[in-house]
Amino acid sequence: MAPSAQLHLVLGEEELLIERAVSSIVAEVRAGGAGDNLPVTRLRAGDVSAAELAEMLSPSLFAEDRVIVLEAAAEAGKDAVALVQEVADEPPEGVVLVVLHTGGGRAKALAPALQKANARVHDCQKVTKPAERVDFVRGEFRALGVRVAADVVAAVIEAVGNNLRELAAACSQLAADTGGKIDIAAVRRYYSGKAEVSGFEIADLAVAGDRAGAMEALRWASLRGLHPVLLADALADSVHTIARVGSAGNGDPFRLAGQLGLAPFKVKKAQAQVRGWNPETISAALQVVATLNADVKGASANADYAVERAVEQVLELRSRRR
Repeated sequence: MAPSAQLHLVLGEEELLIERAVSSIVAEVRAGGAGDNLPVTRLRAGDVSAAELAEMLSPSLFAEDRVIVLEAAAEAGKDAVALVQEVADEPPEGVVLVVLHTGGGRAKALAPALQKANARVHDCQKVTKPAERVDFVRGEFRALGVRVAADVVAAVIEAVGNNLRELAAACSQLAADTGGKIDIAAVRRYYSGKAEVSGFEIADLAVAGDRAGAMEALRWASLRGLHPVLLADALADSVHTIARVGSAGNGDPFRLAGQLGLAPFKVKKAQAQVRGWNPETISAALQVVATLNADVKGASANADYAVERAVEQVLELRSRRR
């Protein structure tokens, strides 16, 4: 076994990606001849002594392959760190060491040391940017052998939310239920309940000036029990996006997406929405959502009423755009 295949650094904090990385490493070792009986031991760096770790990482008497997964390595003690670095320089025969590290912590220096030792790095950083979520969903569909349009990817994210585990499950379920023929109608059909109460539909209708549609969607959301904070966040997100895109001026959505840290589909949608606004009404709408944020977090005695009033105010501002 090549040394680089014996040493792996799983770097980041995104749990789903970490699980997948570890699973792929174990599957690779098994496929390499270790078989299904491959021993896999998981240890937390803070719960195991240096002596116990040394025993685990020492060469096997019978040279049997095994995988050692060291979790929470960022919190490892000085002795454990020294031992891992020693093993990294010359991995024992048959031992595959998988180090899970956040990139910070008291053992922060361990991650770059393992990279210097030519560990195979698995990037599992938190997915926080909209563009990264778009890439993730597109990648999920691609892995399932399904090609979807950009607006379908956007619809899935708006309907399901930002949790990667839920997004992955939704992609898998949609691919299975539709036979791979996925359009926006299919997303709405299978996730209509969640999409209706996500808050994004209400926000889009409000900033577009669709009073009847926005108020009907808001009442459905209230009946289904969507928390006012989520509604407030969705409305604030739409208004802030319009403000940012509007101030950036016209331009290619893909170029602006990189400058603004937004997904291209979101920039394109905001460019269409901003035509109904001007700097004065956008400024006023920003004040409305700022007040709403405080209201739903305790400043108002009735958070549901505060949300309804804010939606009404945004609709009113949109109606006097000129």
